[in-house]
Amino acid sequence: MTDSVAVVAVCGHEAAYGRALDGVVDAGVSVVSSGRELFRSIAEHGRRGAETVVVPMTLGRDPELVADTARTLRAVPAGERGTTVLAEPFGTAQHLVAWLRAAAGRVSGDSTLLVTAPSGDPFEDAELYRIAALVRRYGRHALVEVAFAGGDPDPAEGIRRCRLLGAQRVTLLPAAFALPDAPETAGAQPVPVDLAGPLVPASALRRVLDERVTDARRRLREHGDDGVSAGLTAADNHGHSHTHPPGEGHDHGHAHTHAPDEAHDHGHHHPHEPGHPHAHGPGPLHTHHRPSAPGADQVIRSIA
Repeated sequence: MTDSVAVVAVCGHEAAYGRALDGVVDAGVSVVSSGRELFRSIAEHGRRGAETVVVPMTLGRDPELVADTARTLRAVPAGERGTTVLAEPFGTAQHLVAWLRAAAGRVSGDSTLLVTAPSGDPFEDAELYRIAALVRRYGRHALVEVAFAGGDPDPAEGIRRCRLLGAQRVTLLPAAFALPDAPETAGAQPVPVDLAGPLVPASALRRVLDERVTDARRRLREHGDDGVSAGLTAADNHGHSHTHPPGEGHDHGHAHTHAPDEAHDHGHHHPHEPGHPHAHGPGPLHTHHRPSAPGADQVIRSIA
């Protein structure tokens, strides 16, 4: 990282609360879980007078991590917080689609893909089904299924379902920073199981992290925006509070406010995915008011 900035990578379940980043990020990056550990880290850096950039390490399925991080930063007393800025999240759902498509492109076309990730809340898990459907639709694999570590179906059950659907070989495709454990498959003639990954190689991960830090510092310097206000709204459209019964409209009288680096996807038919007339995956993201993250096409080129 440049200058004397302190970088804090705050992790949730997608990064095994930090364990998945051990030995992957630069030595000077503080890897913490959200909550008290983040609070202590910010206070420590602030007391030393260091400029601190906090990056939520989500791949796009965990907007609550961004909101929790913003709430924690706001809770640190100003005298201990110093100059702290909340960066855009490491990735968005559109980035995740692009990363998975790039990874799928390196897997033989005759293998079934089993997209795996740690289980989250019901909406995070439903989002992974949507993402997997896009990977299948815009890829060359006839069968793309989903499984969740610690959830239902788990990877072993996911492999069993793939076999029942006719798979001759299954490749586990991680949709998280952490690699899944390859489960033992049951049956007299289990299919071969391969493990693809990591989803984002270490060199690309460090590069994206550095870009998030650079963009956050520029935003603070040029616009005086520490990112906290936008971060607080990151999970506003995530969950039951934004679910509509059949026949009910979408008129809440709210503004179209977007979480950091997040595309227009509120659950209604306005997703910006490949094939949409103004698609941004894998092209540049469609963001407003905030410096944009690298386009998904750039991400694919960087890890291909």
